[in-house]
Amino acid sequence: MSFINTFEMSVVRSRGKKFIKKVKKSLPWVEHIINNVETAGDLNIQDVKVKAHRGSICLICRGSRLLCGKPKCPAIIKLRSFLNVRKNVDSLSILGSSPPGVFVGRIGYPYVYAGPLVPPILGDTSLLDAPERWIDKSLEKIIEFRTSLIRGRFRVNVKRPYKTRKFMERTVELALSERPVDTEVKFKKKPSEVFLFDGEVQPMGPSAPLREIDLGNVKADKRIEKAYFDVDLKAEDVTLELYLNGVPVSRIQRAFSIGAFGIAKQRRLVPTRWSITAVDSTISRRLIEEKVKGKNSINEYRVYDLQCLGNVFVILLMPGSWSYEWIEAWHPGTLWNPSTSNIAMGGDWEGYKGRTTYASIGGCYYAVRLAVAEFLAKERRQANVLAMREIRPGFITPLGVWINRESVREAFKKDCKKFNDL
Repeated sequence: MSFINTFEMSVVRSRGKKFIKKVKKSLPWVEHIINNVETAGDLNIQDVKVKAHRGSICLICRGSRLLCGKPKCPAIIKLRSFLNVRKNVDSLSILGSSPPGVFVGRIGYPYVYAGPLVPPILGDTSLLDAPERWIDKSLEKIIEFRTSLIRGRFRVNVKRPYKTRKFMERTVELALSERPVDTEVKFKKKPSEVFLFDGEVQPMGPSAPLREIDLGNVKADKRIEKAYFDVDLKAEDVTLELYLNGVPVSRIQRAFSIGAFGIAKQRRLVPTRWSITAVDSTISRRLIEEKVKGKNSINEYRVYDLQCLGNVFVILLMPGSWSYEWIEAWHPGTLWNPSTSNIAMGGDWEGYKGRTTYASIGGCYYAVRLAVAEFLAKERRQANVLAMREIRPGFITPLGVWINRESVREAFKKDCKKFNDL
């Protein structure tokens, strides 16, 4: 049992205080998590502190009994990827190729943490931050992509970002780039040694406060660069123009989050999570208004479907003027329905005139609306749309709203079933 070292498990209380539980070397905690001693030895977790939320079922289970009902432990999968990255980052600096990627947090808004995303590898890393290319990847691979990106962070006021000019200029350069950028990052301390043992949070890599950042040759995407230097064009108009010019949605979202668009005096950083929904919402609304409404209706009932990573997506297109409804159904034992024996459902909708309030079900509503709107715009048709997602126990951890957008996009690429009536 020599591979098991003493480490700390921190249980976070709601008031921010911590209860530290010392796990003795003689307690084979890791062995109970893993199927065999050899695998446990490979994890080599002696330098990592493991946190769990107080009252979390993960604290009781620790991956050994699958008390959550999932077929495999998402926390263990994320821990393995986290440790693979940590073993390659054991100093105060890294040299790697940013995909490119940037991240803007939301905690403490308007004073947030922002900065570059850099993996500890050189080469073509573009896949690591390109959700449009993940639809055929395994859950383990997607988690690996997410956790491999190390977040260098600096504190910034979203409304006055260039008071932190030293780091902001480099971060903006990354956001404008069309290909991976060799990036050297120096930290004030080593990237985080703390892992949150929780299967219900999105996977993320280690992070550390920035001391310095240096970039290699940056080749800006000319379309985004042009928008960046146009300080008289509204962010909404820029967003649609870039989309119509073929810029991937994830790339638009990245530049949007770092405050690269809009009228000069109105520019500000937007937390990454908010920027994703803002771009999905803006593009889909404009497509609906300008390229869907007013077109002829489809003349048959169509059903498109796709199964992906434990999810089933079904999209029903019906003759009629534009309307849209999105419904999610969560099986027992899944993320948003962990403790009941019945399927939990939620959804929201809009009629021909659209919405005036934020959809109660969240960003997934707008991600799917974009996929639907762009499909109808290409067909030059309008329809009544009912889009549904069934989340089965095989979907073991949240991955982000991109999975909704890209799954529905993929479903529309496949042959549909057509009917004359319901």
